[in-house]
Amino acid sequence: MSPQQRLTQHFYQQQQPPPTKNRSLTSLKRFVSLFLVGITLSLAVTSCGQGTTNNSGGASPGANKGNVELTLVSFAVTKVAHEAIIPKFVEKWQKEKGQTVSFNQSYGGSGSQTRAVIDGLEADIVQLALALDTAKIEKAGLIEPGWEKEVPNEGIVSKSVAAIVTREGNPKNIKTWEDLSKDGIKVITADPKTSGVARWNFLALWGSVLKTGGDETKALDFTSKVYKNVPILTKDAREATDVFFKQGQGDALINYENEIILAGQKGEKPTYTIPDVNVSIDNPIAIVDKNVDKHGTREVAEAFVKFLYTPEAQREFAKAGFRPVDATVAAEPEFAQKYPPIKTLFTAQDLGGWGDIQKKFFDDGAVFDKIQGSIKR
Repeated sequence: MSPQQRLTQHFYQQQQPPPTKNRSLTSLKRFVSLFLVGITLSLAVTSCGQGTTNNSGGASPGANKGNVELTLVSFAVTKVAHEAIIPKFVEKWQKEKGQTVSFNQSYGGSGSQTRAVIDGLEADIVQLALALDTAKIEKAGLIEPGWEKEVPNEGIVSKSVAAIVTREGNPKNIKTWEDLSKDGIKVITADPKTSGVARWNFLALWGSVLKTGGDETKALDFTSKVYKNVPILTKDAREATDVFFKQGQGDALINYENEIILAGQKGEKPTYTIPDVNVSIDNPIAIVDKNVDKHGTREVAEAFVKFLYTPEAQREFAKAGFRPVDATVAAEPEFAQKYPPIKTLFTAQDLGGWGDIQKKFFDDGAVFDKIQGSIKR
C-alpha cells in the first residue's frame, strides 16, 4: 500500500464513530484526527513535489543519472556485430550523459522475431532482415509511418549480397546463377514462405534474368528450373546451412555473403563465389515508437540507432561480414579488398518494392506457389 493509500485509509477509519456513549469526547477526537491528517497530507504532497523537481524546475538529478534499459530485437546473424558495438555505445553514453545503459538482446529468424514483437515482445529497437518485416510491425500500429525518413540511408543500417557455396574444390564447377539450373545439380535453400533470407535468394535468381536482358517469362522459366533442383526446402537459413554442411546434402547452398565470411572466421574453409549479378540484401533498423514512449527510452534508443551509422559501428558490421553502408568505411583498404564491388547490383525497389514483391511472389497462390505446384518430386 502506498503512503497516500495508507493515509486515505487512516482518514476513512477516523470518520467511523467509535462504539462509545461519550459523544463530546468522540467529537474532540475526530477534530484532532482530522487536523493531524490534514497536516500529514500537506507534508506528503510537499515531499513528493520536492522529489520530482530540481531547483531549475526540470527532472531531478536522480532521474537523469539513473540506469536505463533497452530491448534490441534483431535477426540472428547480426549478433556478432552487436556484441562488439553495444559496449562501445554504453561507454560513450556513460561519458556523455552519466547514465548507465543495459541491453536486453533477442536474436532469431527475422520472421519469427517480427511475430514476437507484434505478439507482445516489447522491443525498443528492431533490426530485421528485410523492410517487409518492419512494415508488418508498422501495420500492427507499433511503428509510426515514415520511420525510414527518421534515420540515415532510408533506414538501411547493414547490407550483404547472395553467395553460392559449393563443395570443396567445386567439383560441379558451379560459378553462376545459371549453373544452378543445370540437370544433376542439387541446390539447398530455405523456403521463401517462411524465411526472409530465402526471399532474398529468390529475388537474386529472378532479378539475375531481368538484369541481363531477359523478360519475366524467361525469369519464371529459369527460377522454376532452379527450384526443381531443390530436394528439400528448409524452414530457415540456419537449417539450410546445417543440411548442406552437417548432413552433406546438395552440391550448392545459397546463403548470405556475411554468413560465409563469419564461418571462415570461425575456422571453416567454405568454397564460395559471389555472382556478378546480385541483389543488395538491405537490413533496416527502426525504433518501435509505441514501446519507447511506454518505457520512456526514446532519447537513448534514438542515440543508439544514430550510433550504428558511425564509422566506429560500421567497422564492426564490416568485421562481422556485412558490407558497410558508410562509404568512407567501405573504401578503407581492409574492407575494399574484403568486399569487391558487384558488377550489376540491384535492389528490392528495382523489383517494385517489398509490398509488390510479397503480393506478386510470396502470398498464397502467387508465383512461388505456382512454381512449387508445377514441380513433381
